[in-house]
Amino acid sequence: MNNLKTTLSEFIVSDTEEFKWKMLNWVSRFNIFSFLDNNETEKTESNFLCMLAVGAKRSITLQQEDLFSTIKEFHQKQPSWLFGHINYPQTEKGDDGFSDGFFFEPQTLLILYPNRLSISSDSISPDKIFEEIIAQQSTSPVTKAAVKVNALPNISKEEYLTAIQKIKNHIQRGDCYELNFCQSFTDKNASIDPVVSYVKLRELSPNPFSALYRINDNYCLCASPERFLQKKGNKVLSQPIKGTAPRFPADKKADATSLKQLKESEKERSENIMTVDLVRNDLSKIAKRGSVNVSALCEIHTFSQVFQMISSIACEVDADKHWTDIIEACFPMGSMTGAPKTKVMELINRFENTPRGLFSGSIGYVTPDGDFDFNVVIRSIFYQAKTHLLSYYAGGGITINSDPEAEFEETLLKLSAIKSLFNKMNTEG
Repeated sequence: MNNLKTTLSEFIVSDTEEFKWKMLNWVSRFNIFSFLDNNETEKTESNFLCMLAVGAKRSITLQQEDLFSTIKEFHQKQPSWLFGHINYPQTEKGDDGFSDGFFFEPQTLLILYPNRLSISSDSISPDKIFEEIIAQQSTSPVTKAAVKVNALPNISKEEYLTAIQKIKNHIQRGDCYELNFCQSFTDKNASIDPVVSYVKLRELSPNPFSALYRINDNYCLCASPERFLQKKGNKVLSQPIKGTAPRFPADKKADATSLKQLKESEKERSENIMTVDLVRNDLSKIAKRGSVNVSALCEIHTFSQVFQMISSIACEVDADKHWTDIIEACFPMGSMTGAPKTKVMELINRFENTPRGLFSGSIGYVTPDGDFDFNVVIRSIFYQAKTHLLSYYAGGGITINSDPEAEFEETLLKLSAIKSLFNKMNTEG
């Protein structure tokens, strides 16, 4: 963190859960911030619990056409911590308010560990920041903020089922093997408190790649369980998710049955393995020869709302390989496109009636040394505070064995935490 060329201080934090909400209450006044939280479900070598990047010392807004070359030049000119996002690449822009890409070097960076806090800042003294945070509410933010959400689907169930059948026809003809098809929900006159909503979403669905991300009036409240790509030294790791089954925490027998059905599902395994092959192919473009390997295939991971089938694919890269080249070779992620990637992206544009924007894109960070960690933006709420436009999306991988009704129900399952959130907050409000 000394690359920030600012004051660095460390502080003792005894109750990290309480302190997280103090951080969120404190940061809500700033127009640009990125709060990345692993919810203590993702074990890392550095063992940090969350990172909070605040304010823009310098920033860059990216256009799709030259996105990766532009950000490479930006980082090479002055290597530093960068936080930001990359949208799913489409010609038509999403209506979530986020640009094709945006990265910023923070004025202030806070990293929370199990019992200590590191603060680096060039705008406010770390001591003053710590004092301001300590003075915030000691619990999660108040729940009585005005809440009004009635998001409606942008495609009818009948249209969804018809689209799935048309996609299967393309698969039958050999145009593709698997395609990730998504539907969206929108409320053009919603009212939420983004911090309160994120806190409650996190309580309902604590996932390892969560984020509360704000760029001016645009918010992403993300409860993602999926890593897109991580680099540590010369090691690169991708962990695509394909395969979802519901949880029944109050019924151990039903919960065990659902887990067993996911483990034994040939359809879900084939979908996962096709994505693994796609990721292996992407990584081979930048990996040292012979270093691409599958360290975990179709493992079942347990989350609060669902079981997920996750595979891990890793490789090694040469020391001089720039981080932007690694991401460019793999983006957009195979779990949100399908195979072959170019063809399915063309079909996605044809069959989905709303552009994805930041959904299916990625939020993450880059270190001064070029290490990085980026998520897959799924299970997320997008909110524009100025226009009151709120939206969210869900999708699934379509294969020749897909049942359209089952695929439709799976998208609703993936949205269960978001729908529960608004039902709960509407009741409380």
